[in-house]
Amino acid sequence: MKLSKVGAAAAIAVALALTATACGGSDSTKPGDAGSSAGAKKDKIVIGIKFDQPGVGLKTPDGKFTGFDVDVATYVAKELGYEPDQIEFKQAVSAERENLISNGDVKLVVASYSINDKRKEKVDFAGPYFLAHQDLLVRADDTSITKAEDLNKKKLCSVTGSTSAQNVKTKLAPEADLLEQGGYSECLTGLENKKLDALTTDNSILAGYAAQEKNKGKFKLVGLSLSNENYGIGLKKGDKELQTKVNAAIKKMEADGAWAKAIEKNFGPSGYKAEPAPAVTEGS
Repeated sequence: MKLSKVGAAAAIAVALALTATACGGSDSTKPGDAGSSAGAKKDKIVIGIKFDQPGVGLKTPDGKFTGFDVDVATYVAKELGYEPDQIEFKQAVSAERENLISNGDVKLVVASYSINDKRKEKVDFAGPYFLAHQDLLVRADDTSITKAEDLNKKKLCSVTGSTSAQNVKTKLAPEADLLEQGGYSECLTGLENKKLDALTTDNSILAGYAAQEKNKGKFKLVGLSLSNENYGIGLKKGDKELQTKVNAAIKKMEADGAWAKAIEKNFGPSGYKAEPAPAVTEGS
């Protein structure tokens, strides 16, 4: 029986499709699911970090990324099978971290991300990998703020989605005039211009800002420990396999000395003394 020209063409197309399938087709994975398919080539991993926190997570004008969180993220990614050029860093502002994870926009969030029960309702954590304490940053010549209660009737700034400002407002200085901004840089500008009296967040972040060349001599940390902030690596809720692997990577980084080197590199120049590495407890 003879095939029509149309029928012959259709048969050839089917045969070609079957041949391509047999050869394996594409072996890359989607950016949000890097390495999730068994045997698939690990194309890249997307990790959320802060872009505006010197010493912690900063995107420089030339497009590079620096900071302790960046070093932790790079180390963990390598343990998961990704080289530095396979990492895509995505900005993770405080208010969007849970959404980025839940929506699959990132695989991990390493962004001065304090572990707490409210956040754990939406995401899981690995770690902790760092212990910070909430503090206050004020102008270098300001002697009026020496304790949290001094913030009553003062203008206090932090970022939207941060636990730090709410901690002060609800527990320590209920009469503080709280202003929440999109990023710490805006708070810093207001503090320098005397439109704000204090900036509150983790001492590691504040130390990074105070140590910047352009800010030297302008600001000082009050030196308070208003809370304990255990930084964890955020990941999708229920992904126990990934949580276990990331926990193992954190423990290895601490054991082989890479953690201590990253601390010295990123915080040493500011004179900030970090706490010893905390015990990894998430997922246990």
